Formats: sequence, structure tokens, C-alpha cells
Amino acid sequence: MSAIQQLAEQVGFHNEYTNCFGQQVYAEDESRASLLNAMGYDVSSEDIIYQQIETLKNSQWLRLIAPTEVIKEELSEPVVDIVLNENEQKLQYQVEMENGELVKGNVSVNDSDIESQKTIDKQSYRRVTLKLPKMPMGYHTLTVNSGERVATSTLIVAPQKCYQPSDAAAFKMWGLAAQVYSLRHSTSIGTGDFSALKRLVEQAGQKGASLIGVNPLHPLFPSNPAHRSPYSPSSRNFWNVMYLDPRAFPNFSDCKAVQEALERGENRTLIEQLNSQEHIDYAVSGRFKLSLFELLFKDFQEKHLSQSSALAQAFQSFRIEQGQDLDILTTYEALYEHFHQLDHNAYGWRDWPEDYQSPTTPAVKAFAEEFSDRIDFFAFLQWNADRQLTAIKETAERAGMPVGLYLDLAVGSDGGGADVWSNREVYVAGGAVGAPPDATNTIGQDWGLTPINPVALKEQGFQALIKPMRSCMRHAGALRIDHVLGYMRQYWVAPGKRADEGIYISFPFEDMLRVIALESQRSRCIVIGEDLGTVPEGFGEIMANAGLLSYRVLFFERWESGLFHRPEVYPEQAMVTVSTHDLPTVHGWWSGEDLNWRDKLKLYPNQEMGVQQRAQRISDREQLLAALDDAQVIAKNEHPSTHPPEMNIALARAVQSFLAKTKGAIQMIPLEDALGIEQQVNIPGTIDEHPNWLQRLSLSVDALWQHDYMQAVIETMNQQRPRS
Repeated sequence: MSAIQQLAEQVGFHNEYTNCFGQQVYAEDESRASLLNAMGYDVSSEDIIYQQIETLKNSQWLRLIAPTEVIKEELSEPVVDIVLNENEQKLQYQVEMENGELVKGNVSVNDSDIESQKTIDKQSYRRVTLKLPKMPMGYHTLTVNSGERVATSTLIVAPQKCYQPSDAAAFKMWGLAAQVYSLRHSTSIGTGDFSALKRLVEQAGQKGASLIGVNPLHPLFPSNPAHRSPYSPSSRNFWNVMYLDPRAFPNFSDCKAVQEALERGENRTLIEQLNSQEHIDYAVSGRFKLSLFELLFKDFQEKHLSQSSALAQAFQSFRIEQGQDLDILTTYEALYEHFHQLDHNAYGWRDWPEDYQSPTTPAVKAFAEEFSDRIDFFAFLQWNADRQLTAIKETAERAGMPVGLYLDLAVGSDGGGADVWSNREVYVAGGAVGAPPDATNTIGQDWGLTPINPVALKEQGFQALIKPMRSCMRHAGALRIDHVLGYMRQYWVAPGKRADEGIYISFPFEDMLRVIALESQRSRCIVIGEDLGTVPEGFGEIMANAGLLSYRVLFFERWESGLFHRPEVYPEQAMVTVSTHDLPTVHGWWSGEDLNWRDKLKLYPNQEMGVQQRAQRISDREQLLAALDDAQVIAKNEHPSTHPPEMNIALARAVQSFLAKTKGAIQMIPLEDALGIEQQVNIPGTIDEHPNWLQRLSLSVDALWQHDYMQAVIETMNQQRPRS
């Protein structure tokens, strides 16, 4: 085994994996070396590599206690490992509970207490177990003093299971999934906004829905609104301010400047033009909305901040509550705007002068003082986003929705964004998260997202997981964790390598599930794990035991023979849906539009595979109809045409009725399927080749409910999954 391979194994990289076609794929040393280098390891010579291997092996012996320990809540006598040197015989400890309560103790170490030993540089180290009192769920601080050394550790006492759907409702639930940007409403300025979402929530709740699912709402780049993928955020904390409705700001009614701007002839023409387009013009829409937000902020400064009004105090309280995390994001956004104005090719911190590439430099602190007004502006926008999302949550509650908003937590952050800029210790700049080749993406995927170092993640108390979850759960009754498979093992692509040349690395999966369960229980938020792709053996059982719902997509739920799983096969601990934003709609799948796009974009590794998939789709249509017939959700005389394939309302209703029969706790229906839309939202592996994240619905939020497909679907849902 090469030195590089040994170091990679020590860090957690896998030597091989089995792909979805049953083939063994082996890691290459070149990829290993590149990724290890990105993680901060020196791979320039074998001697240096072996030194680092030894350092890693010894690191756990040279510290008194690990910086983070995850403890099972159900344990009556929890324990943690302590490492003492041969001179340390006694130990004092103190546990400061989250509520401020203190528990102290003293321990003398006997030979019988020693679990294991190791000699490093002629010094003997002994690992012993420290027994602690039972502690409530939460985050506590352990301090240990050996006489020679003092160390602290964060103790995360966490439950086994997440908050459950049965805790929220005593019935099987259904909801609609929407792309917020696609919504049309009277408030729209070229793109959907939070007021459109609020109206959708209100009306869907009245129609019997229990939840509304949306795309990730994380902040992107306000000064570069053309950066549009919601799965490539600047940060996973806070919100995308481009979804703000200026008319819903608390000072809108008193701000004549913004009202006049909206009524000005040329601006009304611009808004009409933006709203008439099939595809969103993010650049024009974003710049215009920012100009409106600036008028509102100037008004807020003059009438509220200067007077310390009740609204001003609420704004300042929000800033204090959100603390350093908000300061970092808003400072980053002011810096991004500043350098992007100087150089339109500056897309994030990596393109800035070196003095500005960390939030702690004197240059950044000086900038924050000089441009404090601009930082205040971006904080003002985040406060308004929080207010508008709170209003949506309250609307869902009034509409009788047991869940309300179902938000989406992206798998990672853009490498040039605020998250990576502010925490280079935990992010592996240079690497990229992706996925290996599978049946839907035969050349693999490189998502361009900067991965998190799993060791640093735990040592920092899982803050890079906790903070984004809390941000989402602040307003959500359910949370989708994108690519939850990556919490067990994550597929990394090295710089300059193809997506099919990636390597898996292990993550502290059990600990992460416990942390998720703790945050879920505290926020009373259901958690759905998007577990599509190359699934490791036993993964589903582990996830179910942790109380996460699995993600069951009709198109993928099949036996090896090709037959679709029947409704009774689906588990209760699941969210069921026909399709997702990365897959064809029902209409697109039936017509084969997705296959047309794959041909057009050359996404097949060879022409033969394209021919095979077209032939397979003919069989798939017959198999789907057979499953629908078997479940008695469609009559023979309602069958849509298969030659040529033509969509009809009976099929739109039947596929939803089929899933409604399953035991799955939650059923989600994409608006695209409820409206019979053929084009899919996003084709993975493409950026501008396909109109990803650009397509708007043809109907307004108020008009959706008159569509015959929508009416048929809602009637079916309320018959088979009534809210009672």
C-alpha cells in the first residue's frame, strides 16, 4: 500500500466503492494526493507523508479530551474518554449544563481504570473512562483539570429519533412542492417572491394541504443576481433577499419614494415586461428590486433608526439575536458588492485582494467601519426576509396546516461564498462535492460545491450542520436534507478530475444523526433525508432508526425485473413523490422529453445508451400502466396513448392516487405535475444549456386552482388523504 493511500485511509478516504451497475471502482493516487493537499496535508515526499500519518495516529493520545462528544440521551450513566499522561493521577471535572446548572467531581485514577495505553516519545499515555451524571437533551460544557492540563469539551446530549409526522398529525399528509421563483402573483417583479408563497400557502391550506415544499431559500449573491442555482448558495444560514416583496416591508406604506418608483411609467413598463417573460431575467429583476430596497432602507434610516422607533428596536434586536453570523454574511455581501463594482469578473473572495480573503484581517475590519451603512442595508434585508417568512409560517398555522413550510437544506455552499470565506478551517477549498455515475447521470456529477472536512466539522461542535438547520427550522415544520447520503460518506471530486474519478470519504454519521434529531425535537420539525443515488448497504435502516423519512420517488421504486413497486411495498417512514426538480415531470417522462434533452446535450457516454433508454422507456410506460391498473386507480378506457405517447388528465390523477394509497407519511406533488407541465425544472450537469431555475409558471397563484389537472389531483388527495 502506497504512502499516499495509507494517509488517505487514515483521513477517511475509501479505497474503492461499488457503483450502481455493480462494478468496483478504485481510487487513484493522483486524486488522493490532490484532495489531501486541498485538506492541508503535505504530500510532497514519502517521509513527510509518513510523519503526518504518525501525527494523526498520535493526535487522540496527546489531548486530554476530545473537543466534542455526542452522548446518547437514553444512557443513564454516560461516559467520555480522558487521556492522561503518567504524571497525571487525579482529575477534577465540571459540567456546566445549558441552563447554567453546575455539576462537579473528582476522580483518582487506578490501574484498573485504564482501558488502553500508548507510549509516544518515551512518555506513557493512558486512556480512562470518566463517568458523568445523566444529563438532559442539549449542549453542555465539560471542563477537566488534570493538574498539568485543562481542557474543555462540548457535550451534545441527543435523542435517538427526530420529531415524527405522527407527532404533527394523526393522518397521512399531502402537500404541494413549489419553486418560489416560478410563482406568479400581483406583487411579482419578474420573479416569484415571499408574498406569492404566502398566498400559495394560504390557498393550499384551504384546499386541504398539510404542507408546502419549496426550493432552498439560502442567500445567493445579491450583487450578482444572475447566479441562480438555489443549491449553490453563498451561505446556508439566512435567506435569499431577492425573494423579498418590497410592498411587504413594514415601512412601505409610509415610503413615498418607493411608491412613486413603482408607479413611474418606465418602471411599470419594465415590470410588465419582466412579468410577461417565460424565463426569468434575474440580472434586470435583481438590480431593479435592489434599487427599491435601497429606497426603503433610506426611509427606514430617516424615520426609524434616527428616532429609535419600535421598528428600529425590533431590527436591532434581530441583529443582536443573530450575532456574529449575520455580521459575517452582511460584511461579505458589502465586500462582494464593492469588489464586483470595481471588477465585474470578481465573483467572490478568491478574486479579492489577499488582505480581504478572511473576515478577521485588519483590512476587513477597516472596511466594515468605512462601509457600515452598506452592511446595515444588507442586515435590514435579512430582517425583512425573516419577517416575511414569519408571516408565511403564521399563515400556514391559520390555514390549519399541521406542518406548514417544508424547507430544503442544500448539501453545500459555493466555494466563493460567505460560508467558505468565513471558515476556511472547516471547508476544503479546491475540492468539490458530487455524485458517481448512475442510471440518470451516466458521466457522474461535479456540483461545484466546496466540501466540509469531516474531522474539522466534529471538532467545531458540528456548527456547520447545526447553524443551517436552525436557520431553516426557525420557519419550517419539515426540512429536507439534500443528499443525506453524504452524511455517511461523501463523494469528492479532485481539482481537474472528471466527475467519474471521485473518491468517497467517511463522515461521523451516527453523531450527525443524533445532532439532527436534537435540533428536530427542539424545533418540532420533521426531517426528510433525500437518499437517492448510490445507497450504501444498511443506510435505509440506520436512517429509519433515527426517525428520518426516506425519499421514495415513483420512477425509481422498482423491482429488478422492472416492475414498479406496488403501494403496499412503500414504507410508512417515507415521503413519497412521483418526481423531483432534478427529474422529468410526469408529462415529460411520459412524452420522453427528458430523453430528447439528453440527446441534445450529449449527456450519454455513447449513442447506444441513448437508443437503449428510448427502448426502455417504451417498456416503462407499459409497466407504469400495469401498476396503475393493478392498483385500480385508472380505467382501461382512460389509458393515455403510448404510441405516440400523449399525456392526459387521467394519468396525472392516477399516479398521485397510486402514491396516495401507500403508507408513506407524507406525499408531495410538484406544481409542475399538478399543472401538466412538460419541461423539468433542472437537468443536473448543465448550467446554461438548459433553462435551469428560469422557468415561470404560466398561471398566477390565484389561477392555479382552476386548472383541470390541479382540481383532479386535489380532489383525489382529499378523498384518499383527508386532513382530519
